[in-house]
Amino acid sequence: METLLSFLFVLSVLVFVHEYGHYWVAIKNGVKVEAFSIGFGPELFGWVDKKGTRWKVSLLPLGGYVKMFGDMNPASAGQRDDLAEDEKQFAFHNKSVAARAAIVFAGPLANFLFAIVVFTFLFAAVGQQRALPVVGEVMDNSPAASAGLLAEDRITAIDGDQVEWFSDLSEIVRAHPAEELRLSVVRNDAPLDLLVTPEAVTPEDGDGTQTFGRLGITAGAFETSRDGVIDAAGRAFTTFYTLTTQTFSAIGEMISGDRDSSELGGPIRIAQMSGEVAEGGFGPLLFFMGYLSISLGLINLMPVPVLDGGHLVFYAIEAIRGKPLGTKAQEYGFRIGAGLVFSLIIFATWNDLTQLGVFSFLKGLAG
Repeated sequence: METLLSFLFVLSVLVFVHEYGHYWVAIKNGVKVEAFSIGFGPELFGWVDKKGTRWKVSLLPLGGYVKMFGDMNPASAGQRDDLAEDEKQFAFHNKSVAARAAIVFAGPLANFLFAIVVFTFLFAAVGQQRALPVVGEVMDNSPAASAGLLAEDRITAIDGDQVEWFSDLSEIVRAHPAEELRLSVVRNDAPLDLLVTPEAVTPEDGDGTQTFGRLGITAGAFETSRDGVIDAAGRAFTTFYTLTTQTFSAIGEMISGDRDSSELGGPIRIAQMSGEVAEGGFGPLLFFMGYLSISLGLINLMPVPVLDGGHLVFYAIEAIRGKPLGTKAQEYGFRIGAGLVFSLIIFATWNDLTQLGVFSFLKGLAG
């Protein structure tokens, strides 16, 4: 039940943010919005606001949509041709290419802004737990053990360079495999220097050029640090950029075959992770939501018809040609896009069920 509630909370918030981006920019551009739905399928409950928009929660909580006035369907695939002249000014498809592109792009943009706001709040209000350069466990037969490092030793500098966090220590050590380093250590309030040579480690799948250094210690102390609002915002943008580049890199590696596509997860895995993260508290859950919000925005910007990115490609073609693509071309494009998205959902769900061991369980029953 906790997993289900966490999943519904996470997905509902992210879908609302995305669709509200579309809704807000549409209203600002004079487009009437007929419906704003969280979920698909039959309506569970809803209400109509002063602008005539039907706000509703639907049965299947796996997404949502905003239906613009004049659209044939919520995916904006096609437009009505029975509008009166005085109604066309409120129709989505009668707006300029720039206005339509802005409305479509606003959904992913809202997800990106939401992630940055969440990260800023976390860094400024909740804080981030960071490891101090204090030795926790010393591995047997490790370079650290040979050098005489002990638990609770605090490393203050390496070769004269100050060390503030355990990550600083790790970064320097990794960059100097098989090179002797001088550690400035404080033990029982007394300073001392130790010489250590990090072990040179090469990943099993490496090509010999990815060797890094390792001491063989774990962090033994942690501190929760909070940033000022400006610094927190800066770190939020940095985190957003890092997660975005990592996502593109992962997708590229899956396409090239350098990364196992089984890592691609769907709704079941999101639900499972939502429950696991929620057990760690509201802070980890918020960070998870920020990460998912970025992923949702990037996925929707993929140049696939039906998704926001596909609409933007059509609008770019329309801007270049001076007129939209023909009805048939758009119809075939949306059909192909729907097929691709549906196939991706099936593949991701298959991965989820495989990871959960469902197929192994059924095979065992059959055997």
